[in-house]
This record gives sequence, C-alpha cells and structure tokens, in this order.
Amino acid sequence: MNKLKLRLQLEQYFLEDIGERDVTSELIFGDQEQGKIAFIAKESGIFAGEDVINIGFPLLEKDCEIILRVKDGEAFERGMVLAEVSGSVAALLKGERVILNLVQRMSAIATKTNEAVHALNSTETKIVDTRKTTPGLRMLEKYAVRCGGGFNHRFGLYDAAMIKDNHIAFAGSITTAVEAIRSNVGHMVKVEVETETLEQVVEAARAKADVIMFDNRSPEEIKEFVKHVPEGIITEASGGITMEDLPAYGLTGVNYISLGFLTHSVNALDISVKVSI
Repeated sequence: MNKLKLRLQLEQYFLEDIGERDVTSELIFGDQEQGKIAFIAKESGIFAGEDVINIGFPLLEKDCEIILRVKDGEAFERGMVLAEVSGSVAALLKGERVILNLVQRMSAIATKTNEAVHALNSTETKIVDTRKTTPGLRMLEKYAVRCGGGFNHRFGLYDAAMIKDNHIAFAGSITTAVEAIRSNVGHMVKVEVETETLEQVVEAARAKADVIMFDNRSPEEIKEFVKHVPEGIITEASGGITMEDLPAYGLTGVNYISLGFLTHSVNALDISVKVSI
C-alpha cells in the first residue's frame, strides 16, 4: 500500500470530520489530559488496517504511542484487544471514528476474502477482486483483499484493457476491438476480453487476447469453454458467483475467479473503541 497516498487520504478524511475543530473534545479536555484507548473485537475475523492506525493517529498527535496486538492478515477472536493507542485525550477522540470506520471495513473485506479462499479450496485457481469498490477507498479495499489471501484485478481503467460487451457492440467485433488496442499500446498493457458464448471465446483466442473472461456462465459451460482456450491465455470466471458456488467453479480449470461481493456489499466488522485503564 502506498503510504504517502494513505497519509494524504487520511488528512482529507480527518478534515471532513473535524472541520475547524472538535468542539466537544477540545472544550472538555484541552490538549494536556492524557489517556489510552483500545480497539476491541466484538466478533472474530481477519485483521486489516495496520497502516491506518500507525499513520492516522500521529497525524493528530506525533508523540502518541501505538501498540498493535495483531498484524495485517492475522486472525483474531471475539474479545481480543487488537490495538492500544496512548496520547492526548482530545487527539484520540478526534481520530477514533475515522480510523475505526476504516479498520472495520478493511477487516470485513479481509475476512470475507478469507472465507472465499477457503470455500474455493484450490491451489490452482485464485480469488480476485473487481472495480466494485467504494469511491475514494479503492486502495484500502484492494489491500484488504490481499490481507485476506486474495489477489487484485486491475486497479482502474488505466492499468489494463478490458473489452466488455458494450465495447464489442460499438466496435463491431472482438477482433476489431483487440486490434485497435494492440496498435496503440505497448507490450506492457494486457488485453482482457469478456465473453458469453463459445463463438466469442474462439474469436478472442484467435485475436490473441491475453485474458479471456467467461461472464455469467455456469460451471458446466465454462468447462466446455476452457477446452477452446490455447495454452498461454489466462482464463477468468466472473458474474453472479456466490460463496456457495465457489467449489464448483474451482473445478472448471479457470485461472481466476473475480468476485464483486468482496468489496461492494460487505458489512463492517464489529470492532469497538473503549477507554483503556
């Protein structure tokens, strides 16, 4: 994770929440009173958010003391203290909500990803995320996927070419679309083609796509499609795949399974911040 970018993002998140000042904390405590808070798990999961805590609180008080009890990617149980932070009470209270929100969401994503990896139970097929992320939180959410044992798909429209159904419709064919991209980019840019029929799979293979995605296809259909993909072309299954479906998709022979639900519909993990004595 890019720590410089994270620092800049956290500054913006704090500015949104604090504004001119934290009226409540500053008027009650000023800058002198010291205290300690603890992040406590109210359910079990996989932790993600070390850097959010380590970078976030020092932005509000550079001399605060942070003790992390778990590392990113580690499992924790209900009731466990995940982290403790000591410093001025006002600074701790200013930062706790923003940081807690991020840690809760990131840990939820890491936990859901870990569940998917175990449900798939494959050494050949990998779980990846999608661009279905919260605007402004993509870097953090995709990092959380990695903490859970998953892998990242493209980060945005800028780092890979992905030819979807509407691109094909406007271009006229898969071949035309692939050729247009190949003639305008260097060898470092990968080209993925989304397919729904065997005819499209064959055309994408002939056009020498780097990756062929099978969109909203059943495991049975994908098993047949994979037979027509030459060695050296990466395959991916995507669209409508649930946690319960993963074992069946893992037997299709695809290289990757992309899951939007890892990031777009998770519920924040139940973690609380309490005053620590």
